[in-house]
Amino acid sequence: MMPIQASSSLRRVSILATDNVFAFTLMQAKDFFHLASLRYSRQLGLSLQPMFEIRLVSPDGQPVDSFSNVRIPVDGGLDDTDVIILPAFWDDFDSLLARTPQVLPWLREQHARGAVLCGEASGVFWLAEAGLLDGKEATTYWRFFNSFAERFPTVRLNQDKHLTDADNLYCAGGTTSACDLYIYLIERFCGANVARAVARDILYEVQRNYTPGRMGFGGQKLHQDLLILQIQHWLEEHFADKFRFEDVARNHGMSIRNFMRRFQGATGDKPLHYLQRLRIETAKGLLSSTRKSIKTISYEVGYDDASFFARLFRQHTELSPNQYRQQFQQESSG
Repeated sequence: MMPIQASSSLRRVSILATDNVFAFTLMQAKDFFHLASLRYSRQLGLSLQPMFEIRLVSPDGQPVDSFSNVRIPVDGGLDDTDVIILPAFWDDFDSLLARTPQVLPWLREQHARGAVLCGEASGVFWLAEAGLLDGKEATTYWRFFNSFAERFPTVRLNQDKHLTDADNLYCAGGTTSACDLYIYLIERFCGANVARAVARDILYEVQRNYTPGRMGFGGQKLHQDLLILQIQHWLEEHFADKFRFEDVARNHGMSIRNFMRRFQGATGDKPLHYLQRLRIETAKGLLSSTRKSIKTISYEVGYDDASFFARLFRQHTELSPNQYRQQFQQESSG
């Protein structure tokens, strides 16, 4: 994947505050994006003037009482925005819906405007209730798997993933995966240097039981070619294996020529480039979250030749694997 360039489209991040919200998930999002705003400004030579606005918003613009009975002031109501964060809450969802009828129309309207919407744990319920996740992949906190699946049967709940994305709709299963999601979005809007700096400042000691890579592929599954979608799922499971695309095509009843044409038509990527992105995104997660050697990571993502892997990694990220790791894990703020 080509390096993500900073985007001037980000003007406002809105974080939804409701009664019984988990305050730490609310403020975690605010701190991540506030730090990104300051670092982005510093990168552009504008000292520490915030480059975009991060607002806590509530359905009626009034303060809310958090899960731990902390009164939380907000910056206003539900206005137009570029990114919406839906933090985790501990509340009966039907009661919450009845008390806050403004939220679902707001989410639908903002998504239609092109806003990025992100749900964390129980916050994912907002996206599903709005109908935005119908037919799309999603995840949530493990405790809610059964109730989520029963309530939203048209959503493709993936219990094996901690992060999902589709059509500017992002789901994070819990607190740590939400951190990885915020870093991904900061890279998308502010560039790789700012994202690495924020990760270095906040996530240096975070230990994960999963690989946070492979974000950014959800939008490439929003097509109607079910056979190609099946192959995409197969590639996600077997990306590190040795195989030939000719065999993949034949096993799915296609000639290699027809497979190449249909795959690119559906996803916008040639199969080899798509496979490389899967491998590089997975490698990025391993480099930033583990201390495994470059050779080991190269092998684990499907490349026996670590030198070839390093050259390919640089083509996709403009950094060597070691440079990428150092910028994420070095202790000084740089």
